[in-house]
Amino acid sequence: MKIATICSLFLLFLFRTVDSSLAMNTVNFSVGVVLDFDTGFGKMGLSCINMALSDWYASHPNYNTRLLVHQRNSPTDVVLSAAAALELIKNVEVQAIIGPSTSMQANFMINLGDKAHVPIISFSATSPSLTSIRSPYFFRAAQNDSSQVKAISDIIQAFGWRQVVPIYVDNEFGEGVIPYLSDALQEIDVRIPYRSVISPTATDDQIEAELYKLVTMQTRVFIVHMLPSLGSRIFKKAREIGMMDKGYVWILTNAISNEFSWFNSSFHMENMQGVLGLKTHVPNKKKLEAFRVRWKRKFQQDNPNDVDVNLDVFGLWAYDASEALAIAVEKLGNTKNFTYQKMNISGSSNDLERFGVSQIGPQLVQALLGTSFQGLSGDFSFVNGQLPSSTLEIVNVIGNGENVVGFWTPENGLVRNLHSTKSISRSPASNTSIGTIIWPGDTSSAPKGWQIPTNGKKLKILVPLKDGFNEFVNVTYDPSTNKTNVMGGYCLEVFEAVIQALPYDIFYELYAYAKPDGEAAGNYNDLVNQVFLGNCDAAVGDITITANRSLYVDFTLPYTESGVSMLVPIKDKRSKNAWVFLEPLTWDLWLTTGCFFIFIGFVVWVLEHRINEDFRGPLRYQVGTSFWFAFSTMVFAHRERVVSNLARFAVVIWCVVVLILTQSYTASLTSMLTVQQLNQLLTM
Repeated sequence: MKIATICSLFLLFLFRTVDSSLAMNTVNFSVGVVLDFDTGFGKMGLSCINMALSDWYASHPNYNTRLLVHQRNSPTDVVLSAAAALELIKNVEVQAIIGPSTSMQANFMINLGDKAHVPIISFSATSPSLTSIRSPYFFRAAQNDSSQVKAISDIIQAFGWRQVVPIYVDNEFGEGVIPYLSDALQEIDVRIPYRSVISPTATDDQIEAELYKLVTMQTRVFIVHMLPSLGSRIFKKAREIGMMDKGYVWILTNAISNEFSWFNSSFHMENMQGVLGLKTHVPNKKKLEAFRVRWKRKFQQDNPNDVDVNLDVFGLWAYDASEALAIAVEKLGNTKNFTYQKMNISGSSNDLERFGVSQIGPQLVQALLGTSFQGLSGDFSFVNGQLPSSTLEIVNVIGNGENVVGFWTPENGLVRNLHSTKSISRSPASNTSIGTIIWPGDTSSAPKGWQIPTNGKKLKILVPLKDGFNEFVNVTYDPSTNKTNVMGGYCLEVFEAVIQALPYDIFYELYAYAKPDGEAAGNYNDLVNQVFLGNCDAAVGDITITANRSLYVDFTLPYTESGVSMLVPIKDKRSKNAWVFLEPLTWDLWLTTGCFFIFIGFVVWVLEHRINEDFRGPLRYQVGTSFWFAFSTMVFAHRERVVSNLARFAVVIWCVVVLILTQSYTASLTSMLTVQQLNQLLTM
């Protein structure tokens, strides 16, 4: 027992000695974290960063470097975030900064990092405008917003919409993607007739006024690009004024779709029914599911009052970005000088000129660019300082959640599932085969995306009341309800077919041109006059186009012929005489044919009578045989032998001519005897 106790104490002492030795050899690498810790998004990001470092170093205890996190709270104010970054660089001398949360904050912070050679790693600054800074020290551990514009244009092209209106927030985040979106839509010949710009501080009245402006326009396809806080207010007002009804199309960028998990209130999702959204696809793995459970438990322990915070793809990017930074720092080794080189600027009191430059910055940039691994969000690597384009999910908001109806991949475009390699047809007439979509207004029919604005009024269409010919227009009077009802008819079916074929929606209502007692309110001229006076918008029926009516109203092209017809007697041109069999051939042809019969008989006699006994004998016999042979070829009944090759050749040619002649004669005679030849006696 004493020996076992002594062994246990010895092993414990040995492990502590090894741990102390490793701790003494470990080099701390200062890293700043600049996020808004007063929001659930900032707390989620910090939690994922801490868990990433804890998990990574627990699974890699042999690493000689450790990231030492220095966190600074940075509200959404751009100046405060820049001040926090400046303080970390100047006083703490951090070698890298993770953050900030927004693209507006990142703009100035990137310039600070470029000046101090400190990499700025953001997992949520997605604006494409940040790329224009061209700083090698900026790393976007997220999808660039410009990576989704091709997916948006493919969706619009698949449904055949010709005009769209982007609705975006009035700041650098919202404006950054618009040039890329415009170029993508221009490639497929889609116009942007108007751009709706919403201030991030807009009041509900200002939002409502802007939406009412959109209602008066023809376009009904809207692309929304803004953060969820403003987007939820947009859809609340849109539902109140009827813009979530049938005929409207709403497409969300992943700025909102990626954070659907934050819309935990059924009220918010109820305002967005039928909306289409693009969402970053994250492969579902067991490792990810296990992390979600651990993260939820850990976050609730650290933040018991924040019960509505959920993990999204930005948290996964924060986790992977922290892991990538730990790998890159370890590549540098512990022999590097993790210090700043002070700048000697005499007489300057400006903090932007007095802070030093990180000596490890350029090497850290190269190490980050060479880091790639399989993270929680999928394949993680930096290409030109940002994550490459990846698969996007096409989600449809239904009920209290979203339904995945398809995918978009950079290689194959729109596909029904990720295992399919066949691109969806982009023909406007196709159904796109990306799953059943429930559009606004709870309809599965794809909106046309364009309609004539009527400011809440429907077009008034008059229909004539007439007796007889109900097949054209059928209007009946119901004595029980004292109403005249339009039942249908061929003219109305043509009108409805034209309405359905239009690339935009028209709302109309049919009215019978009748008195309250069911009698006609006037004749067709009176009906046309109602359109001219503006008492109705149009008239539909079997209305004849006349010169006088055309002076007052416009007619469509006629879809039925309505000329004047007459019944007149006719005579039969068929010949009734016995010599009708001579009519198929002209007299010239009859005479020519007879001469050729005689000529062929003479040619055969000349070639055969010297060597063929059938053509010898008395002169009278030879003449008769020649004529008999020639005329018998007409029915191919000749029996005399033909010995000479020249005679045989002549007979073959003649038989072909006779065959053609007899067949033509037979066809002509048959036609004359069977087809009735009619001729009218009266002409006009």
